[in-house]
Amino acid sequence: MSRPSIAEVSTLIADLAAFRQNRTCGEYAALMEQKADLLERIAADAPGDAETAEVARLARERAVALKPAN
Repeated sequence: MSRPSIAEVSTLIADLAAFRQNRTCGEYAALMEQKADLLERIAADAPGDAETAEVARLARERAVALKPAN
C-alpha cells in the first residue's frame, strides 16, 4: 500500500468542499470510500500508531455502511 500524496489529500479536501455545494447520497458514499482509502494508507505508513489505525478502521466501517445494497 503506497503512502498517499499531498495531491491526493488535496483532491479529497477539494471534493469534500464541492460536495457541500451539491449534496447527493452517491457522491457522499464515494467520498467516504476515498477518505477511508487514504486513511488506511496513512495508517499503513505509520505502523504501531494505534490511534491512526483506529481512525482508519472507523472510516472504513462508515464507508461500508454507506454502500448501497445490491
